Amino acid sequence: MIIDISDIVSCENKEITKEVQIEFTSFVSRLGDFPIVDAPPMELRIANRENKRLLIRGEADLRVLIPCSRCLEEVPTNIHLTIDKEWKLQNSKVSEEEMEDNDYLIGLNLDIDRLIYGEILVNWPMKVLCREDCKGICRVCGMNLNQGECNCQRTELDPRMAAIQDVFNKFKEV
Repeated sequence: MIIDISDIVSCENKEITKEVQIEFTSFVSRLGDFPIVDAPPMELRIANRENKRLLIRGEADLRVLIPCSRCLEEVPTNIHLTIDKEWKLQNSKVSEEEMEDNDYLIGLNLDIDRLIYGEILVNWPMKVLCREDCKGICRVCGMNLNQGECNCQRTELDPRMAAIQDVFNKFKEV
């Protein structure tokens, strides 16, 4: 969604409030493709302050399905977005150097999708767990250990002891 902000920039102390619907159905990044299951509309306030500053403010809460860091089960995760942007205005234009610092303000057009994408990226959680005591998955067979135990041998030996382990394995065969 593109919002033309030329009338706001050209009128001193003009302010508008727009209800913006987040149009993403999923968040796609280098980490993968994550479905957005709940994205209520966001109120975005755009204001010209004394022909010196352009302010953009708004808040939103999203619910995204993110895999658990241990067992890979999808976890509905709330992400709170707080948009609080400010740019200097010069002669009814946003200053050139500030326009270079972002990819969502192109001339006097505000690309809401790019703005929200950047905010999601900044607020992305570092680690998501389905529960604090998540057991993860078996490294051998891939079974989710929260759902039960598998029969794999999970004792990991020191690789420096591999030669001795071979000796023990040969004696078991006898």
